[in-house]
Amino acid sequence: MNNPPAFPTSNWQKIAPMANGYNEGMTLRDYFAAKAMQGLFSDPEWRIDMDFSDTAHAAYNQADAMLKVREA
Repeated sequence: MNNPPAFPTSNWQKIAPMANGYNEGMTLRDYFAAKAMQGLFSDPEWRIDMDFSDTAHAAYNQADAMLKVREA
């Protein structure tokens, strides 16, 4: 599964990183999962019986599906 940085930077930052070091930040999978979780939590009917961990797993499952479709 291709999981690039969500907000890539130009190459010069990789060649000459800032004093605090180069950090690619969140991946596209993390970004998709955050958006999916935001949508799930906005629905008052979203599986009230599910805890935060179950919801996080559901969000990452959705993100994985989005990445898979993106490769097609």
